[in-house]
Order: sequence, then C-alpha cells, then structure tokens
Amino acid sequence: MSALTWAVAAVVTDQADRVLLCRRSGGGRRWALPGGRLRRDESPLLAAVREIRAETGWQVELVDLVGLYRLHDQGAAPPPAGRCGALPDVLVHVFRARIRGEGPAATPVGGCHLGWHAPNLLPEELTPTTRAAVADALAGRSGVLREALPESLPVAGTAPHAGGGAGTAGPPPGPRSPGTLGTSRR
Repeated sequence: MSALTWAVAAVVTDQADRVLLCRRSGGGRRWALPGGRLRRDESPLLAAVREIRAETGWQVELVDLVGLYRLHDQGAAPPPAGRCGALPDVLVHVFRARIRGEGPAATPVGGCHLGWHAPNLLPEELTPTTRAAVADALAGRSGVLREALPESLPVAGTAPHAGGGAGTAGPPPGPRSPGTLGTSRR
C-alpha cells in the first residue's frame, strides 16, 4: 500500500494581478505553482504560507481555498476501498493568495526560477494541474474538486469544465466573497 502525499500550492498574485510561477531547476521545463509538502502535524494553511515564503521569499496572505487537486496515475487500476492508489498519489490543497509587502521578505531557497506572468500571457509550459488551478482561481472559483487532468485542458480564460474533469459533479461553485483564511505571522 502506498501513502497519500499531502501537498499545498497557491495561485499568488501581485498588485498588478500577475501570477507568480516557479520553474524547477534540474527538472522538467514546466512552470508550476509555488508550494510543497506538508510536514507532520502541520495544517495546510500553515504549510502553504511556510512553503511559499521558503520557495519564493514572498510573505503571502491566503484569501481562500481554490480547490483540492488529486494527482495520480490515471492508467492504474483503482485501489481497493480505504487504500491509496499507486505512486504518485498526491492531494494538493490549492489556495488563492496575495503578496504582502513591496518585495520579498526573505531570500528564497535555491532550485526555483521565479517569474511573474500576466494572466493572458501565461507560459505554454505549465503543468496540467497548474493550468487547471490558475484557470479556476482566475475565474473566481472556490471549492473545486479535480482529479489529474489530461494535457489538453484549455488555456486559462476559456471554459476548463467544458468536458468536466473526472471527479467533478456538475459545474464548479461560483465566486465567494474573499476573506482571510489564516496566515502565519512569522
């Protein structure tokens, strides 16, 4: 039996509504959302604030939860009830976040090339989950539940739910009033 990996990420925007993305060094050439894994006994809220600051240097304010995105091998047989699927089996909590301050509050750890991108000029080389999460966040959706999506997901600004992702039951909920979820004062 494999263990489910819990992770966090955020669609971080600045005052100009640009989206902060990270391209990992040494790995693939795709851009992804900043984030990482939860530590033992850590809440997704605290993990998101910690991981984003460590990876990007930016202090953020979490606005709301965009959704939960499950990444797994779509070709693998479904696991028995109560068991996790074959690796990788990752559940990512994706938050909507805003930067706090005029510049990074810390020096980011190495391994991530950062870039701010206008929503209409996102790089083509996005991971499928990043593409889906950014589209959901920019459309104002909250509470989205998605399985890993195929490479052919539409670009942000188009209707990402046209075919419906696996695990979605009907259209996603509409925008909710923004409120602060909770942030760390580190």
